[in-house]
Amino acid sequence: MTSIGIKARHIGNISVLDMAGNGRISLRFGASTVSLPRAIESLLESGHDRILLNLARVEYIDAAGLGDLVSSQITVNQKGGRIKLLNLGDKLRLIMTTTKLMTVFEVYNSESEAVDSFEKGNPPLVPESAITAA
Repeated sequence: MTSIGIKARHIGNISVLDMAGNGRISLRFGASTVSLPRAIESLLESGHDRILLNLARVEYIDAAGLGDLVSSQITVNQKGGRIKLLNLGDKLRLIMTTTKLMTVFEVYNSESEAVDSFEKGNPPLVPESAITAA
């Protein structure tokens, strides 16, 4: 299994995770790796609850990686934070559309628009299943 590496940076109070590679998402520290959910938990523990995942250099995410994205979304939402996606390429957009995950995440093509969207106080997205159940 290959890994998607992550580098973290901050724009004000927003944590931007720049990702590169294919497969399962994990942070690389020398020879060891940390999963995306664990990295997200670490950000939350340190008070960073506005998270932007930049996927510009990711062409493919495997099933485990998609699971990590969903699990991270749930964790961040439960803590009152927001997680958004940035720069989905065509292949990744197709994967996210096919799996219906485009309805779960806010997706942006521009970093400045994504950053600005955190300031607008948009309410959390309502899952499609909740809309059809109502």
